[in-house]
Amino acid sequence: MKEYLNKEVEITQIKSGSKLNSKQKGSLIGLGLRGIGSKTNGVIDYCKLGMIKKIHHIIKIVKL
Repeated sequence: MKEYLNKEVEITQIKSGSKLNSKQKGSLIGLGLRGIGSKTNGVIDYCKLGMIKKIHHIIKIVKL
């Protein structure tokens, strides 16, 4: 995951977040993802990297 640190990436939600616990749902909202197919762009710092690690199984990351 550290290969994304300080890089511009696009994060896409590919699975539903309905069965996640509250910490994982908070990570989804914190990254700006609202539902299946929603996308967000940004530079990955240590805070976002921690959120990505919690929900890596329902998102897809692409370097820009």
